[in-house]
Amino acid sequence: MEGSEEQAGPRPPHPGDHRIRDGDFVVLKREDVFKAVQVQRRKKVTFEKQWFYLDNVIGHSYGTTFEVTSGGSLQPKKKKEEPTSETKEAGTDNRNIIDDGKSQKLTQDDIKALKDKGIKGEEIVQQLIENSTTFRDKTEFAQDKYIKKKKKKYEAMITVVKPSTRILSVMYYAREPGKIKYALFPFKSIIGGNHMRYDTLAQMLTLGNIRAGNKMIVMETCAGLVLGAMMERMGGFGSIIQLYPGGGPVRAATACFGFPKSFLSGLYEFPLNQVDSLLNGTLSAEMLSSEPKDSASVEESNGTLEEKQTSEQENEDSMPEAPESNHPEEQETMEIVSQDPDSKEPKERGNKKDYIQEKQRRQEEQKKRHLEAAALLSERNADGLIVASRFHPTPLLLSLLDFVAPSRPFVVYCQYKEPLLECYTKLRERGGVINLRLSETWLRNYQVLPDRSHPKLLMSGGGGYLLSGFTVAMDNLKADPSLKSSTSTLELHKTEEPAAKKRKCPESDSTFQKLL
Repeated sequence: MEGSEEQAGPRPPHPGDHRIRDGDFVVLKREDVFKAVQVQRRKKVTFEKQWFYLDNVIGHSYGTTFEVTSGGSLQPKKKKEEPTSETKEAGTDNRNIIDDGKSQKLTQDDIKALKDKGIKGEEIVQQLIENSTTFRDKTEFAQDKYIKKKKKKYEAMITVVKPSTRILSVMYYAREPGKIKYALFPFKSIIGGNHMRYDTLAQMLTLGNIRAGNKMIVMETCAGLVLGAMMERMGGFGSIIQLYPGGGPVRAATACFGFPKSFLSGLYEFPLNQVDSLLNGTLSAEMLSSEPKDSASVEESNGTLEEKQTSEQENEDSMPEAPESNHPEEQETMEIVSQDPDSKEPKERGNKKDYIQEKQRRQEEQKKRHLEAAALLSERNADGLIVASRFHPTPLLLSLLDFVAPSRPFVVYCQYKEPLLECYTKLRERGGVINLRLSETWLRNYQVLPDRSHPKLLMSGGGGYLLSGFTVAMDNLKADPSLKSSTSTLELHKTEEPAAKKRKCPESDSTFQKLL
């Protein structure tokens, strides 16, 4: 643990962290919809059927609200007008209002003409109110609802916020929770989409005791969301060993956090198919070198700029689809097509030679990182284990618990309860764990408004299940033959005990018959 603290340093202080800079990862927010993008000059961004450029957000503070103007330019919204004269008159009820489609005098052509003239969305909403024949007959609540609906349609207001675990988890879960998963792998032990809710992720971080200075092991197939949440909480102190299936780790969501390079110095990855060899002591450098190196995980393990660019390009247009499109083999195919000198036109041989040398350098660097991760795992003194995978948790947990030190927590997430029940039973049979707990978090959102606070009509059906516990030092009963004989004697007495109880049953039955 002390060694892990020395490897990772603190985050370098940035006095302008509250300001948006070129190249930063930000989250765009409009109402309850989020999208993670990277700030780049003259780069067109499409969000909620609106396209614009992010040039003007550079230099502004996080949390600033911008309005999309003509030409795709973003202008900061002035905090002036909150109360307006829209709700001067209001009706008592809405029973006499008939929705026949004739209450609005403005047609779609009129609204389009207003947009072409460059009239802002706020003025369009005001004209819609003035040209509505039923607006003043509506109740005050109905008027507020109408104004809110029209503002959402015609006012293009976008807020730029700083990425965080809560915002990114809400974004992934709200748009398509089934995409919080790994790329398609034809493994038989696949269970399904993860559907990890943000409150479940918070429970995982709490139960796993994620804190600065820890040495953590994580096996997750949630596009790097769990990994990013752990890195954020640890703050660049300590070390994390990520186990991954396939050709390389998928960290599309991790890149959206925009961590500095100092955070990546304590991040290691290790192939999942070499865990058994590491446990048996048969792991060699040649076995690691046989792993496919032609993947985007090389850039990710080095913490270079290519990691951010690759992940951002896959997440920019459709954020939920990022995990599937981030398949390592596909990334390498795209990388070869774009970088190989012989792919399109014949170029100088020197360029091809430089490319091969750079590729070999990356392979050696990845091999070095794998050996470092293997050395950390071989110490078997990890401070915790987090498993959030689409694969069956039982074989994963039984193998990875050997790397965790005694009296340390572990947390396993699964969308369904049955695999965790099987895992619970196997852990009881294995021993070496205490305080096993299988739980499900329940979440309900509330609307909090004056005179109309109530639970929302739609709520989440389920956020998955968590199996948590603590490791303890295993006793060596099986190794000592004398203890084995004593345990067998105890088991013999236990098997004889029910037979003695059965002999008393006929006597009680005969006594009962005599009384009758």
